[in-house]
Amino acid sequence: MFEHEVRRTIDYVARGMSVRIVGAAGSGRSTVARQVIAELEKTGTPVYGIDADHTFRGTPFAGLGSLGLDIRPRQNGSWGFVDTFAEHVTRSGSPVLVVDGLDTIDTNSMDVIDLVQRRTNCPLVLTMSEYAQSAAGPLPSPYSRWPEAHVQLSPLRYDQVHSLVTDLLKAPVDADTTATILTKSAGNPRLISRIAESAILAHQLALVDGQWRMTGQTLWNEHLIGAVETLLQGLDQNCLSALQAMSMLGAQPVERLWEAIAPDTLAVLERRGLVQAMDDIDGDIHAAVSPPLIADYFRDERIWPRYRIQERHTTRALDASLRPMPAEEPPSPTIANVIAALRLERTTENAAATRYFLELLQSREQVHFDRWDAQRTMSNAVAFLRVHWGTPVDPDRVATVFRHTDASAADPAEHLFFTMTHAMWSLSRSGDLDAARRALVDFGTDHAAWRPEIDAFALFLQANAIGIPEDIDGFFARSSSHHPRSGVLAVVRGMLEVYRFNPQAALDAVDGADGFELVPRIEPFIRGLAMFGAGRIEEALVFAAGVRTASRQEVDQFGFVASSYVAAVSLIYLGHFDEAEHVIGCVLAMGRPGFLVDSLYDAMLRLACIRTATAAPTSSEFSLASQASADAPDVGPLPGIGKGVYDLLTQFRTRPDAFEGRAIDLVTRQLDRGFVLEAVYSSLLALCVMPGARILEEVRTLLSERGVTSHDQLLDIAEAVLDDDHQRLTKLLDRYEYDGDTYQVGMLLRGAAQRHVLYGESAAAGALQRAASAFTTRFPRAGQHMTIRAPQDSLVQLTAREVEIAFLAGKLTNTEIAKHLGISIRTVEHHISNALKKSHVTTRSDLFDRVRYLPDLDRSGRITSCTGS
Repeated sequence: MFEHEVRRTIDYVARGMSVRIVGAAGSGRSTVARQVIAELEKTGTPVYGIDADHTFRGTPFAGLGSLGLDIRPRQNGSWGFVDTFAEHVTRSGSPVLVVDGLDTIDTNSMDVIDLVQRRTNCPLVLTMSEYAQSAAGPLPSPYSRWPEAHVQLSPLRYDQVHSLVTDLLKAPVDADTTATILTKSAGNPRLISRIAESAILAHQLALVDGQWRMTGQTLWNEHLIGAVETLLQGLDQNCLSALQAMSMLGAQPVERLWEAIAPDTLAVLERRGLVQAMDDIDGDIHAAVSPPLIADYFRDERIWPRYRIQERHTTRALDASLRPMPAEEPPSPTIANVIAALRLERTTENAAATRYFLELLQSREQVHFDRWDAQRTMSNAVAFLRVHWGTPVDPDRVATVFRHTDASAADPAEHLFFTMTHAMWSLSRSGDLDAARRALVDFGTDHAAWRPEIDAFALFLQANAIGIPEDIDGFFARSSSHHPRSGVLAVVRGMLEVYRFNPQAALDAVDGADGFELVPRIEPFIRGLAMFGAGRIEEALVFAAGVRTASRQEVDQFGFVASSYVAAVSLIYLGHFDEAEHVIGCVLAMGRPGFLVDSLYDAMLRLACIRTATAAPTSSEFSLASQASADAPDVGPLPGIGKGVYDLLTQFRTRPDAFEGRAIDLVTRQLDRGFVLEAVYSSLLALCVMPGARILEEVRTLLSERGVTSHDQLLDIAEAVLDDDHQRLTKLLDRYEYDGDTYQVGMLLRGAAQRHVLYGESAAAGALQRAASAFTTRFPRAGQHMTIRAPQDSLVQLTAREVEIAFLAGKLTNTEIAKHLGISIRTVEHHISNALKKSHVTTRSDLFDRVRYLPDLDRSGRITSCTGS
């Protein structure tokens, strides 16, 4: 869970630097400190560890007493402690001092530790709270220390929450449970564990078909009271009253909250991390309680009864009219700005914003359902169903609306939207395409003027369920609509042209429409996919990121999910895996959306797992992909919707020629269904991961047939690689100009080197690996290169010492490894050389990637057992 932070800390300590580990309460500071101590002691480094506690603050030298050493003051008081402790440290060699809880240790002990560290110059590792600087009383902190590194513990992402909960409950959890736990906990590891464990005690989770699922709508229970009160420790009555008011009111503009809550109180709560700020569509800053579990605590009337006077006072204060605040101009839309914005977004806590988003959606859905329930007209039904195109579906309410809506005197356009939604709903529930078609045909019989839209939409359903019919061009040539502003014909043709890998035709279809009155939110999705299909990957990412931001501000979950999918596939293609996983995680944290974009949700679950699944031998039973629909076909119209590519990459255990055969078979099935876009990008991915002549020929044919030249540089390099023409390859790489395939070229070179390794051709592998390293140096890319891992039997041959050194080689030099393990540099080099040969890789980083996920390593990388001798 904290492998990255532990590695960074040990790396800094190895350089002789002190480290400050900072995080909120429950963020895992103590866990990181314990893992750091274990790693250091494993390498023979002496460690003096102090686990501070609140009880230490009032007792002089209590922290030193916890060391268990015979340290007593001599004639000079504190200086006696310093002299004695310094003697212990000096005799130990090159020790490390670790203080877990800087803000809870007594001042006297910290002063002694500070002076001893300055005298001996040994590294000092400190953990402290994010709000320690604003805590009451002086902080016993050595501010002037240098060099000192800073390690920030961020909230856990969706995939990390899933992994943690799965480990705790010893079985996978479904997507809604993971999303609820993430939202309620704001990614806080301690709260995640408490919520999951208490839900079992309260019978709020049940094991159904081997997967934990929620039995109700909430995970709040009385067993969580102590966990929340720990977060509230030290707050005065004003802060508690403010939190109760905010819990009662939900997210509100900050300017309005200042009318009822003192600004100083809000500032204290924000510094404590108990209030989260977020922007809305008008540029106002809203504030909400964070983690949202605290709001559940204050809303529980068994604990905090409803104070009606306070509620009335707060409500009246918030009714004051305010002048609108001018919105700031957004930054210019460039790829650099998008990546920078996503990286900044990753460092912030989004649970409160997600909770705010979902609360607004639920409120909107309730309002429209109440209106329909009061007057069951077609207009009210359509308004309700438009919300459900993107929100988590309430099956009972949707079925009720479909059954009991009065269609008499209905507007034909609204009736058409109602019928199309009903057809999609029926198809998603039963899989009966014929029944969905019959509903559309019945409408077309009664409304002949809308027959072209009905036929086009029936064609769209057929294309998704079975495949694209051959006479698509003839159909649209014959179809002319009496209602061009509806947009139905345009979006259907646009989507089908995307599927068929005709990106310009898709853009022409949506550009030529007179409007999108019935389907307004699909047009940006088609436009982004068409840019991606045309090879304008960066342009597609910038466009999708803008739509994503606007959709979040407008509380449009359909647009948010669809644009996030386009952004995610673009980021993955460009090699920005961390940013892609963040974008996907934001979607997953909202829970399963409506039926229309549910397939995109499943696709993102698979896309989020590809990088780790190809490098880590984890069971698919416990991966995020296990939350996707199990009955998904191998072939789908868009990347990830079909599970074939995911299975191809994660189940590879044979030689490269067998991989190529499976890839060709998959591409053939995609083409048979008419899903050419998916076939093109599946073959491009297979070509770069494990190059083969048949795959290269296939992708060249597909691209040339449609006149796409944006991938020519990549294909020429692939041809030189497969021909073993190193002279031509060198010229191509020297003349290469940056484009959307830059990351793919690096992956292609590494994949080709891996292919030679698996065939035992070490000389050719080494040459390609050197070319890949030089190319990556020239065009540095973010993220991790995705490669197929070597068969596991090659790793079984590693001895325990070789595994240990291979793990350290990921971050330390040979000299540093030798120093840590107390062995010679020559011995280190010998073990690394043997490990490279046995594991069939050519670089230290690839070797580290192979061994880091061995079952014999725990989450911190420490060896627990090994199969070698």
